[in-house]
Amino acid sequence: MAPKRELGLLDVFCIATGAMISSGLFVLPGLAFEQAGPSVVLSYLFAGLLAMMGMLSQAELVSAMPKAGGDYFYVTRSMGPAVGTVDGLMTWLALSLKSAFALVGVAAFAGPLLGTESAPLVAVPLCLLFVGLNLTGVKEAGRVQVALVMGLLTLLLLYVAYGVSAVSVLRFQPFVSKGLGPMFATAGLVFVSYGGLLKVASVAEEVRNPSRIVPLGMFLSMLTVGVLYLLTVLVTVGTLDADALSGSLTPISDAAGVFLGSWGRVTLAVAAILAFVSTANAGIMAASRYPVAASRDELLPPFVQETNARFGTPHYAILMTGGVMLIAVFLKLKILVEVASCVLIMTFVFSCLSVILLRESRIQNYQPRFRAPLYPWLQIVGVVSYALLLVQMGGEALLASLTPVAAGLFIYWFHGRMRTNREYALLHLLQRITAREMTTGSLGAELREVIRERDEITKDRFDHLVEDCVVVDIDHAATREEVFDIVSKALEDRLEVPAAELHRKMIEREEQSSTAITPTLAIPHIIIEGEKHFDLALVRCKQGIRFSDTAPDIQAIFFLIGTMDERNFHLRALSAIAQIVQDPHFERRWREARTKQDLRDVVLLGERRR
Repeated sequence: MAPKRELGLLDVFCIATGAMISSGLFVLPGLAFEQAGPSVVLSYLFAGLLAMMGMLSQAELVSAMPKAGGDYFYVTRSMGPAVGTVDGLMTWLALSLKSAFALVGVAAFAGPLLGTESAPLVAVPLCLLFVGLNLTGVKEAGRVQVALVMGLLTLLLLYVAYGVSAVSVLRFQPFVSKGLGPMFATAGLVFVSYGGLLKVASVAEEVRNPSRIVPLGMFLSMLTVGVLYLLTVLVTVGTLDADALSGSLTPISDAAGVFLGSWGRVTLAVAAILAFVSTANAGIMAASRYPVAASRDELLPPFVQETNARFGTPHYAILMTGGVMLIAVFLKLKILVEVASCVLIMTFVFSCLSVILLRESRIQNYQPRFRAPLYPWLQIVGVVSYALLLVQMGGEALLASLTPVAAGLFIYWFHGRMRTNREYALLHLLQRITAREMTTGSLGAELREVIRERDEITKDRFDHLVEDCVVVDIDHAATREEVFDIVSKALEDRLEVPAAELHRKMIEREEQSSTAITPTLAIPHIIIEGEKHFDLALVRCKQGIRFSDTAPDIQAIFFLIGTMDERNFHLRALSAIAQIVQDPHFERRWREARTKQDLRDVVLLGERRR
C-alpha cells in the first residue's frame, strides 16, 4: 500500500526547521563559546555554509528520487546496497538518537516544573505520545509540527528583537580570542544543528509535488534557520558575560533573563521545550522511513515496510524507531550525540558523491527537477571540507561511529547480500571507463518508475504501445529507402501485412508530401487494410538519414501504421508525439540514449497531456 501524499510546502518547511532548531540553538551555544570564544558566531556561519553545500546536493537527489528513506535510497542507487545498508542504518540510528536526546532536553526544562529530576519519567511518556501520533497519520503529525514551529519562530524573533538593544560590542573583543583552529573545530561541533535537512528527504514520498516542494522547502528552511542561528547567537554572546555563557546548558534562557527578566527566562524555556518537542516529533516521522526503504530492497524483513490499512503509516517501522528511542533515553548520550554528528557529516559526504556518480554515469532516467549549481566543484569542496570536519571531531567519536558501520555490513553480508542484486550508478560509470557490459538496465527501469510516481504519470494506450514497439538503432549513415525496408520487415508479422506492401505505402506517402517535421525529425504515417491494427516503430540514426533534399540529416523517425478504424487513436498518437518532441531536451536525450530501452524511455517520460 503506497503512502498518502498529504504534506505541503509549509509542512516540509516546518519539519526541517523544527528538526534543526533544538539542541543546536538552546544547548550548544554555551559549549561552543567555551571552545571558540566570541568567534563562535563565525563557527555557526561556517557550519551553515558547509550544510548548504550538502543541502544543494541532497535537493537535487530528492528532486530526482523522492522516495522513503531519503539519502539511503539514493546512496544505494549510486554506490550499491552494501554502502546503502551502512548509510541507512547509521542515519536511522543517528536520527533516532537525536530525537531521544531532544526528549531528554524536554525533561531537563520541564522536569523541575513537574517536580522531578528523573529524565526518563518525562521522556518516556512523551516518546509514547509521539509514536502514537505518528501511527495515526503523517498529516496529523505534520499539523502538530506546523503549530510547534510557528510558535517557536515567533518566540525567537521576539528574543532577537528585544535583545538587540542589550548587545554590547565590548563582549566581542577580542573576537578570535582562542585562535582560528578552535573556531573551525567548533563548526564541527555545531554542524549537528543542521541535521534536520535529512528528515525532509526521508518523507519526500509523502509530499505533494515532491520534485518542486521538497527542494524549495529545504532551501527556505536552511535560509531561515541559518539567519536565525546567527542573530540568536549574536544576541546571546553580546548579552551574557563570558563567565556566565561559557559552558552553560541554558544559554538562551540565561540571556533572556538579563534583558527581559524572569518572564523572559520562562518564555524562552517554553521556546526550548517547543524546539525539543518538534525535533522529537519530526525525528520519529523521518527516522522510521529508513527501515521501510531497506525492507523494500529486501535488506530487512518484508513486514517492516507494511503500512496500516486505516492510516497509511508504516506502523512496524515507527514502533521500531520508538523502541530505539525508549532505550536511548536511559543511556548517557554524550558520546552518542558525537556519533550522530559524525554520521550526519558522513551522510552529506555520501550526498555529494552520489550526485557525482549519478551525473557521470549518464543514466538516461536520472532526471532531477532541480540541479545543484557549480557542479562538480561544489561537491568536491564539500567532500574535502566534511573530511576535515570529521578529523576535527576526534578519534573517540570516529571510533564509536564504526559500530553502526560494522552492524550495517553485518546485516548486508548475512541477510541482504543473498536477497538483493541491485544495479547502481557506479557500475554504469565503470562500464563507461572499461567499455565492458556490467549492467542490465534494471536501474534505468527503476528510475523510470520513480519518475512516473513522482510526476503522477498514469499509463495510457500510447504508453503501452511504446513499451512494446519496434526500436531500430542504425549505427551508420542511411538512405530513406534503406530505413523503410528495415522497418517494413520488422513490422510485417506484427501487422500481418507483407513487407513489400508496407514499403510501397511508405514510399507513396512520402511522394505525396514529406513527413519530415524538422531538419532532424520525421513522422511517417500510413493506413493499411483490415481492422483493429495499430503499431509504432522508433528509429534513430546518429549519422543521419537522407530523407529528402530538404531533410538530409534526419536522426529520429516515428513510424505510425494503422487501419482506418483506428483513425482517432492515430490522431491522439500524433498529438502525443508532437508534445514530446517539443521538449527542449528531447534531441539531446535522444542522441545520448545508450540502449533501445533508453530510446523508449525518452518517449515514455516525455512531457505531454494525458
